[in-house]
Amino acid sequence: MIRIANLTLIRGTQPLLEGADVAIQPGERVGLIGANGSGKTSLFALLRGELHADKGDAEFPATWRVSYVAQETPALARSAVDCVIDGDTTLRRLEAELAAAEAANDGARMGEVHAALGDAGAYTARTRAEQLLMGLGFSVAQLADPVASFSGGWRMRLNLAQALMCPSDLLLLDEPTNHLDLDAIIWLEDWLRRYRGTLLVVSHDRDFLDAVVNVIVHIEQKKLRRYSGDYSSFERQRAQALVLAAAQQAKQARERAHLQSFVDRFRAKATKARQAQSRMKMLEKMEELAPLHVSAPFAFEFFDPRRAPNPLLVMEDVDAGYRAAAGTGADKVVLRGVRFSLQAGERYGLLGVNGAGKSTLIKTIAGELAPLAGAATYGKGLAIGYFAQQQVEMLRDDESPLWHLRRISPEAREQALRDYLGGFNFPGDMATGPITHFSGGEKARLALALIVWQRPNLLLLDEPTNHLDLETREALTVALAQFEGTLVLVSHDRHLLRATTEQLLIVRDGGLQPFDGDLDDYRDWLLGRSMEKAPVPAVPPRAEAGPVRRVDRREAAQARQRQSAARKPIESRLKRLESKLEQAGARKAEIDARLADERLYQDADKDALKHLLLDQAYVARELEQLEAEWLENQTLLERING
Repeated sequence: MIRIANLTLIRGTQPLLEGADVAIQPGERVGLIGANGSGKTSLFALLRGELHADKGDAEFPATWRVSYVAQETPALARSAVDCVIDGDTTLRRLEAELAAAEAANDGARMGEVHAALGDAGAYTARTRAEQLLMGLGFSVAQLADPVASFSGGWRMRLNLAQALMCPSDLLLLDEPTNHLDLDAIIWLEDWLRRYRGTLLVVSHDRDFLDAVVNVIVHIEQKKLRRYSGDYSSFERQRAQALVLAAAQQAKQARERAHLQSFVDRFRAKATKARQAQSRMKMLEKMEELAPLHVSAPFAFEFFDPRRAPNPLLVMEDVDAGYRAAAGTGADKVVLRGVRFSLQAGERYGLLGVNGAGKSTLIKTIAGELAPLAGAATYGKGLAIGYFAQQQVEMLRDDESPLWHLRRISPEAREQALRDYLGGFNFPGDMATGPITHFSGGEKARLALALIVWQRPNLLLLDEPTNHLDLETREALTVALAQFEGTLVLVSHDRHLLRATTEQLLIVRDGGLQPFDGDLDDYRDWLLGRSMEKAPVPAVPPRAEAGPVRRVDRREAAQARQRQSAARKPIESRLKRLESKLEQAGARKAEIDARLADERLYQDADKDALKHLLLDQAYVARELEQLEAEWLENQTLLERING
């Protein structure tokens, strides 16, 4: 187990933890949460042996193998798949020992190392590495590409794959979803749920925490507090604890007031002096209950948007991509033949793997990229608020938040600008000083503040939650849910997508199309596809007799696994369809009962009858569509089951 006892951890002059205690059992999956700067990353460094405790202990068995994600990857010439296999240091050490034994012609040692390599899974290592890379979004063609050819975000994925490749008893993951798209996050969740070691993960993605962890450790007031369950359970338990702590503090305050009153009244009276003295000692011994600290929740809201045209924009047969510089070759077309009409008040979530073209589409809608073919027509009065990482990078580090806001609104009073920035947690000197030392989350918050100030009627948000902590993500979710304009959102944060969008579109195979279903359907669909695409693990060569039978059994097991993976999303879809059928049937029965009431026809209100008849026709059509879809899925399930 991991035992942290009376731990004090100081960074510079700042104490992060003081007398902290917590115990983590083997095999538990723990989410470590806390405000930015509370000590999460430092605690990980302590467990990796890179920091020493200023006081107390942080211990786990010396035999445990610890795996974590490297923060940097040199520009190596090694292939991506070989780089990932390097994560299994035991395997690489055994390979070096085998080479040494072969050079020395030491047959006995060669036999020992071959046996050790078999136990270490050497013969399936390449296949396992390929599966990790493909699960994290790499294509088959990229597996052999040199590490140096990948961008920083993709190299972070390589580092994550290395950490997962390493057999470990303790896995430390610090914000593992930061450089992943939704497809890769869903795959990672599935992998981590099957991980057999002890997992500690820092994340600001509440859906990811809910899917992966069964314990939350919260850093608060320089202490470690343990909560059983996922993140949603932690929120409920914490709310209950706050209510209980407030009640206990109020009760203690009343007791202290009663004791103090007695002391004040009877201290000077000889007959009561002894009792007063006794109560004074009780007051001194009474440990004052400190209230559970609740950081003031950060909140903001969008201004009423400007009056919007309808439709806001129409794209007809648009090819979206990047125009080649003069004389340098052909244009790079990412999406072809896009037909898309955006009506006022619509709220879309864009799905698709990294590189499919989501950002290209958003840039084209925003007007940052001109269509390579086709036409994009914008409504008069359209005011676009566009957020993407490049907007954050374009902020001037040598200037203040106040300067950035005054640049887009020079006529506004300075006090009004200061008050507004204060509402985005940029108070006092923070509003007037340079942003050079701002964190990534603070810069993203400033970029959002600049957008909100301009009262857009169309919001285009491309991964707005990157670098934001849980509190700021929640504030953004609430504000977007209440935003009265039109929204197109790209995000790997499913909580944000669920709460703020009403329709899903998927960008894939060079096109844009509606996705018929919700995020749970999308998850099932993705896992079904990944199982179909996954390479079949190679069977290691063996010298014993009977390899054919073993291969047959393995192939049969893989076939059953593929069948189960294909069946699950359909069964899930059938379950949801049956629920919808039941609800629609109940609505139809209610409408039929009202139409059977003779009083309805005697009533002078003919509009009520007309509306009921329209409702009846609508529900009947909905039932017919649901039944047809149910039958189609049921037939497909029977075909899979054989």
